[in-house]
Amino acid sequence: MTAFIKMHGLGNDFVVFDARDVAINLTAAHAKAVANRHFGVGCDTVVVIRPGGAQTDATLLFYNADGSESEACFNATRCVARLLLNERGLARVKLATKGGLLICSDAGKAAVTVDVGAPRLDWKEVPLAQETDTTNFLLEVGGSSVPASAVSMGNPHCILFVPDAAAAPVITLGPRIETLPLFPNRTNVEFAQVLDQGKIRMRVWERGVGVTLACGSGACATAVAAIRRGLAGRKVELVLDGGSLMIEWREEDGHVLMTGPTATSFSGRLDLDKLTGRP
Repeated sequence: MTAFIKMHGLGNDFVVFDARDVAINLTAAHAKAVANRHFGVGCDTVVVIRPGGAQTDATLLFYNADGSESEACFNATRCVARLLLNERGLARVKLATKGGLLICSDAGKAAVTVDVGAPRLDWKEVPLAQETDTTNFLLEVGGSSVPASAVSMGNPHCILFVPDAAAAPVITLGPRIETLPLFPNRTNVEFAQVLDQGKIRMRVWERGVGVTLACGSGACATAVAAIRRGLAGRKVELVLDGGSLMIEWREEDGHVLMTGPTATSFSGRLDLDKLTGRP
């Protein structure tokens, strides 16, 4: 039986496996089975904590609900950081991910601030399949041209600024944009409504998952895209379906900071092989 912890950040939920002391050979099939909300534990993302290196406290692996790997998941990183901060009585931890190093600090009352580094804005870094002005370009979807922005926060994001986020076609347009040839690694899709210079309402279609209540990297990418377009200030509140995140894009070093809450739902143990062997 393998121990796990179920956590969430604003309803964006995770099953976390700690493989620092005992190796856990989690496969894509395992991750997909664990994430299944009917036959598994149920979550948006499965996270594996592995030992860190000389300069890091731990290494994180992320698996989307469809079993595919993701380079980054900032809400999940925030939750794991809270576990390690509490466990070690620290004020700061450094976590390695495939999307880059993330420095996480205690923000009080179970909240965590994550320094996610600088956004990647060149079309090759997102990546996109062809040379594109990532600040503002026309996206061809179903015979229509839709204005969009693109940002990588270690994982790819396509941001659409819409007049009404609540009415945005997230469920229908999100999966179509995710798999467009322009995005060779697929993409997360954000639908953002600018309320004022300090507040943005955002909904998200996550690559390999679907609609989620929150997306930390998506909130960061949306804030960056809005700031680049002159639609928001350097500090902005992102209002997601599950609650709010505070995002700051620092001018002095170009780093993006994300602050938000964390919560532990429950813990348990499961048989990974039995779970994947169901009829």
